[in-house]
Amino acid sequence: MAGMEKSQSWVGAGSEGEGTFFPASFGLAGGLLFPLAALIVWWIGSSLGLWNAFLLPSPAGVTRAAVKLAASGELLHHILSSALRIAWGFSLSCLTAFPLGVLLGVRPGLGRFFNPTLEFLRHVPPLALLPMLILWFGIGEASKTAVIVLATFFPVFLNTVDGVSRCDRKLIEVGRTLGLTERERFLRIILPSSLPSVLTGLRLGLGYSWRALIGAELIAASSGLGYLIHDAQALSRSDVIVVAILVMGVLGALTDDLFFRLARRLVPWRGEGRRGGRN
Repeated sequence: MAGMEKSQSWVGAGSEGEGTFFPASFGLAGGLLFPLAALIVWWIGSSLGLWNAFLLPSPAGVTRAAVKLAASGELLHHILSSALRIAWGFSLSCLTAFPLGVLLGVRPGLGRFFNPTLEFLRHVPPLALLPMLILWFGIGEASKTAVIVLATFFPVFLNTVDGVSRCDRKLIEVGRTLGLTERERFLRIILPSSLPSVLTGLRLGLGYSWRALIGAELIAASSGLGYLIHDAQALSRSDVIVVAILVMGVLGALTDDLFFRLARRLVPWRGEGRRGGRN
């Protein structure tokens, strides 16, 4: 369960600028320094002709392409197509990974029946299964949804299992002593204790969904940001490719930030110690 699919350090991390190079007051301005510097280098290099405009178009060319795509409605159409696929696939993944993770976390003995199969599937890249998924489900939405489910299942599942299994057994025994039913013990003790880990898995899975979807859209799609990149490559439109890449990065960062803020509201106690320690 080690690796990028399981990490619990993000909820509440750096809540007051701790563990960072800059103080918290540096804020958004500090985060924009590097993008601004990269933009300046990009603009200067393009103006001086330091590289071929076909390999890396100028900021002005990219801006013109973005305005044209936005004005025609094509960019919004591709964004909505990708977003809907992610919402549908990620929801299906959560509806399967979370209950199974809870079950194996509460009943670890069942792991001997599921673990070999799950470990096999975990090490198979979802895009490697795409040709078979296309044969089974066609080139419609089902194959793309399946890729997203496979990509996001294990981050959610592994972190759910880890969070549930790490719950303090003494608290569970206290709940049993107080006469709480198994359902009440789960809702009042296990779920609150495992929530930070579960949210970590959800956040990781949401990021993985973008990566998997774009790969699927590059191969079999008639809409979406991945299709936009593939179509632009066929037309030798590097400016459109850069637009799609920038849009993906911005959308991914925005969704991750929104999820992080939601998680901080759901588990505010994770940052209480840091805030109290600085007063």
